[in-house]
Amino acid sequence: MKTVQFREAICEAMSEEMRRDESIYLMGEEVAEYNGAYKASKGMLDEFGAKRVIDTPIAELGFAGIAIGSAMNGNRPIVEYMTFNFSLVGIDQIINNAAKIRQMSGGQFNCPIVFRGPTASAGQLGATHSQAFENWFANTPGLKVIVPSNPYDAKGLLKAAIRDDDPVIFMESEQMYGDKMEIPEGEYIIPIGVADIKREGTDVTLVSFGKIIKEAYKAADVLEKEGISCEILDMRTVRPMDFEAIFTSVKKTNRLVILEEAWPFGNVSTEITYQVQAQAFDYLDAPIVKINTADTPAPYSPVLLAEWLPNSDDVVKAVKKVMYK
Repeated sequence: MKTVQFREAICEAMSEEMRRDESIYLMGEEVAEYNGAYKASKGMLDEFGAKRVIDTPIAELGFAGIAIGSAMNGNRPIVEYMTFNFSLVGIDQIINNAAKIRQMSGGQFNCPIVFRGPTASAGQLGATHSQAFENWFANTPGLKVIVPSNPYDAKGLLKAAIRDDDPVIFMESEQMYGDKMEIPEGEYIIPIGVADIKREGTDVTLVSFGKIIKEAYKAADVLEKEGISCEILDMRTVRPMDFEAIFTSVKKTNRLVILEEAWPFGNVSTEITYQVQAQAFDYLDAPIVKINTADTPAPYSPVLLAEWLPNSDDVVKAVKKVMYK
């Protein structure tokens, strides 16, 4: 085992795959000369050269289109967005070309491409740089959506994403790039669409994904001291979602709290809520509670931002609500 930062896990996954397959290349803003905005491609220009690690202009629609065209013609691009807020400039290419070309061509073209970069808030970045679009992309047939919460999952899932023959949205976080964790020395791959129980428990199921799951860990520690046992399920993949893992856990605990850093209307936790009430309603001893951001653009003020974001106190309150305590 070795200890790596999240950014190093990302870099290792991309580099290992590029060594084994020459059709893979990385493109995006500042990925080459600057080693990546968050240093997630450090050293890759030196190893692979300027033809495979490509700095782009600030033109997301243009370089997304170039990457998709190359994917249709035998390449396997990795496209880095400096944040997924900027993917909105290129979202037409993702939704209308990458996600649809397999069906629209009658299976003649596939589109093996990874769009990756940080999602959601990262401190005082303001309303336009603090958005979470996992549910936007997950709503689109033809896209897979992965949101890892630690370096081990990130490396294994990114390698799986790069090898996948269809487009994958791979979402990270500016606030996780420095997180450290032990990972295996050798190669490993984590299959897409498989959730992971991060903490076993018996009283309530906490479902989450991405960096906000850390608030669930804090809440579970507090609740344990009060005699409440929380099971924490990290979805890791938003689409395809491992609903069976959720049903299995809910059938054991009989209570469900969902924690998601996203606007509350029509988000991922809304879909989970629907699926659980449709498939495991008789096992529920309390209504499902979902915890999201406030239903407003993200504020810049640190005081308001703290109110806007879900935190561990919100999780503790939600768990006590479903426990009728």
